[in-house]
Amino acid sequence: MIKIFPTQSIKQLDAYTIEHEPVASIDLMERAAHGLATAIASRWDAATPFVVFAGPGNNGGDALAVARLLALKGYRLAVYLFNPKDELSPDCQTNRDRLQEVSGVDFHEVSTQFVPPALTARHVVVDGLFGSGLNKPLSGGFAAVVNYVNASPARVVAIDIPSGLMGEDNSYNVMANVIHADLTLSLQLPKLAFFFAENAPYVGEWQVVDIGLHPGGIERTATDFFLLEEDDVRPLLRRRGRFEHKGNFGRALLIAGSRGMAGASVLAARACLRSGVGLLTVHVPVCNNLVLQTAVPEAKTEVDFCEGTFAEAPDTDDYQAVACGPGLGMAEETEKAVLELVNSCQTPLVLDADALNILGAHRNYLRRLPKNAILTPHPTELERMVGKCQNSYDRLMKARELAENASVYIILKGAYTAIVTPEGHIFFNPTGNPGMATGGSGDVLTGLLLALLAQGYEPQKAAWLGVYVHGQAGDEAAARLGQMALTASDIVDALPGAWQTMERTSTVSGGQ
Repeated sequence: MIKIFPTQSIKQLDAYTIEHEPVASIDLMERAAHGLATAIASRWDAATPFVVFAGPGNNGGDALAVARLLALKGYRLAVYLFNPKDELSPDCQTNRDRLQEVSGVDFHEVSTQFVPPALTARHVVVDGLFGSGLNKPLSGGFAAVVNYVNASPARVVAIDIPSGLMGEDNSYNVMANVIHADLTLSLQLPKLAFFFAENAPYVGEWQVVDIGLHPGGIERTATDFFLLEEDDVRPLLRRRGRFEHKGNFGRALLIAGSRGMAGASVLAARACLRSGVGLLTVHVPVCNNLVLQTAVPEAKTEVDFCEGTFAEAPDTDDYQAVACGPGLGMAEETEKAVLELVNSCQTPLVLDADALNILGAHRNYLRRLPKNAILTPHPTELERMVGKCQNSYDRLMKARELAENASVYIILKGAYTAIVTPEGHIFFNPTGNPGMATGGSGDVLTGLLLALLAQGYEPQKAAWLGVYVHGQAGDEAAARLGQMALTASDIVDALPGAWQTMERTSTVSGGQ
């Protein structure tokens, strides 16, 4: 699992490494520069013209060290060090002096007048103006430099973080004055800002460069933010004993569908059955019964008294898990039935889609949610429950507040789907692709989570495993079919392969 630290903690990690390795700060910067230069050289050869923009702080020091290392490899570089206050950080000053000893570098130290170089589509700009410690928007001359770079056709590589972008909250930033990077080379660990949709035009592709920060410091430093990895998820999958039977793998109840929306219940049911559940019952309105019996013969149906919608909250005591929401609609009788279910259900519960929209219309019921229930909103569904959000950071913080106050898990869907726990921890998922942005994809996730809860997985482990495998199935489907043509049914069809991959490498036998 990769920790994601607030920017203030990253400074502490640098200091811990310097003290406990021990290593001089200038030598740590040199180590970082070697990693950065190697990453850059792996993408562009020495025939590529480079322009390096360095600021007066340590981010500028990194950039100057990278320029020197690239020059020693035969790269052609023009370097602009911006020093308007005649006040360089000690390590930046040392790297300036070192760079000036290297021949063949077109070096400029800018204190007042800046004559910008011509930037063409052949050029690569290395952005080393400001790093992750920035705490106010760029303005004045530095903002002008950023705007000049952004207006050019050159490709841009940002060191650690695009200049002008803050590491976490950009709610009050001036985004017009943020570098648009094509590639961001983040030092040691990713930044929280990388996981927010509105920052994608600034961050571009991002890659972590290992600079050897002290592992003890990383382990000791607390954070609420994490990026899941395969090794965190694969051991969660239990092996099946030879003598186990369907009763050992749980009875699940899925409440889904309405007139014209039978497909949502079919997708969720198929995903549930493809994810190891022992027995599945689907609660359906009368009009959808034949559809479910035909499309998903492995599932039982429980027929609501209502012809076209969910109107009767069923008894859930005989089930190990319940999921409610896909394709339900917002009819008045459905609202009453969903709220009654929330009030009465003591079984592990997944709420999705219209069940969440109904909660959004009756926010007082959020306090009555069963403890450890799993809510799976996309951003708009979340905002119906927590109010309008300014940006992704604000949305994530409000999701965390809801998870803590209601003691529930929230799976905030999207690129890097975020799993928010009742303790306020947030886990980002690395699997999945834009092809999954298609109707029914969330229904598949609901069915998958339902199956895992029914089998007795704890909610957090079910969320980790379910979200990861859902994304992995989407990735396998996209690899075969492409992203443009991907449908939710393709994700269901890819689930067996995704589970097979997990089964081959799982090391846990039984237990939680």
